[in-house]
Amino acid sequence: QVMLVESGGGLVQAGGPLRLSCAASGRLFSSYVMGWFRQAPGKEREFVAALTWSGDRIRYADSVKGRFTISRDKAKNTVYLQMNSLKPEDTAVYSCAASRSGSYWSYDYWGQGTQVTVSS
Repeated sequence: QVMLVESGGGLVQAGGPLRLSCAASGRLFSSYVMGWFRQAPGKEREFVAALTWSGDRIRYADSVKGRFTISRDKAKNTVYLQMNSLKPEDTAVYSCAASRSGSYWSYDYWGQGTQVTVSS
């Protein structure tokens, strides 16, 4: 069983940075994929970024490439999402997730989410 807790959300001005953290309790295996998703009001949840816990593969949504960076600290069992050059359209609840199967599109564990609001 893996529990995920996000933190770091808040209100930021457009163009500013913000770093989200996702602390995991429980064992994370190298084959696991850790992902970040977001859901804006009235919209479906969308993929943002993901990496293998081993760190050898990373994927980004086109909308965040060049602005967001996903990383992990194995010693702290934590995944980060560094968000730069934020835009109002990045406003959403951001959630992290863990996939036991290593799939980028099917996840077994989810955090509760953290709100990110970007003001124009």
